Amino acid sequence: MSARAFDTPLETIGQVLAGPWRKPVNMLLHQTYDNHLSLHDDAMAQKLGFKAGPIEGPTHYSQFAPLGEAIWGERFLREGCLSAHYRNMVMEGEEVRAFIEREPGEDHATIWAQKRDGTEVLRGTASVGAHAPPSALDRRLAELGPLEQPVILRDLKVGYRTKRTRVRMDADQNMGDLYPFSHNEKLAKITEPSAWYSGSDNPFGRSLIPFEMISVLAQYIARQDALPIKGPAVGLYADQEIRLIDGPLFIGEDYEIEREIVALTGSRRTESYWTRTSFFRPGATKAIASMLLNQATLKDSYAPYAAEHAALYPA
Repeated sequence: MSARAFDTPLETIGQVLAGPWRKPVNMLLHQTYDNHLSLHDDAMAQKLGFKAGPIEGPTHYSQFAPLGEAIWGERFLREGCLSAHYRNMVMEGEEVRAFIEREPGEDHATIWAQKRDGTEVLRGTASVGAHAPPSALDRRLAELGPLEQPVILRDLKVGYRTKRTRVRMDADQNMGDLYPFSHNEKLAKITEPSAWYSGSDNPFGRSLIPFEMISVLAQYIARQDALPIKGPAVGLYADQEIRLIDGPLFIGEDYEIEREIVALTGSRRTESYWTRTSFFRPGATKAIASMLLNQATLKDSYAPYAAEHAALYPA
């Protein structure tokens, strides 16, 4: 049995632990939703003012898994949390490096990722266990004000909750329009491979779902929620937290999920809705994992935005 989940080469720089430079792959070139292409398509991205379709944010979470395991061991794979604000997009071909820094003995740490030129890709926290201090997104949510003058999200309300729905991820299962690839296809391109993701020769006796693929499972049937959001409009992930409470999550196992809208916020260019997706074992009441996600919808991508804003909020 492999004693460690990863053999990723790591570098110690003072109190900082750094992973290797990696070139993540954009696997969402063919993603569609609301019957249109997504921001991850080059043509759509360029139409909205970006130079190309970016790498999806949670792809970078895989680079932090070996860092968390190096610090906290197997515990990180059972009850680890990655919580971050996405700061700059990464295009396919660009190199990214992940960093973690913690005070000795602490159950929490600062994380960040950057490009070769020093551009920061994301910044946040990593932690283990229920007694760690508030995460990066706990703090960020406490600081953000409510969404003012909503147009795209005007019918969506904080507290909206979906019914529980059964989900699972099999090894060769295509994950649909939002994620047009399978777990095995992801493993062929994942930045940090691990035998624990594809076999049973590990302490858990089953194949683990990587952190970044927990995001995929959480969003697998998200379009079925039929949230009252105006569209079509293009969105992006602006903030994301993936938390294991009683993990890991496993390939080929049934789970139930439910979603709740926990906040509505905004910026000059976006209207954002924050969703917390909770995972449960079938029939159980205690959550075993969760994902907090800020989906920022680009105002410019909603064609009637200006006209509807003027009608709703006359000067």
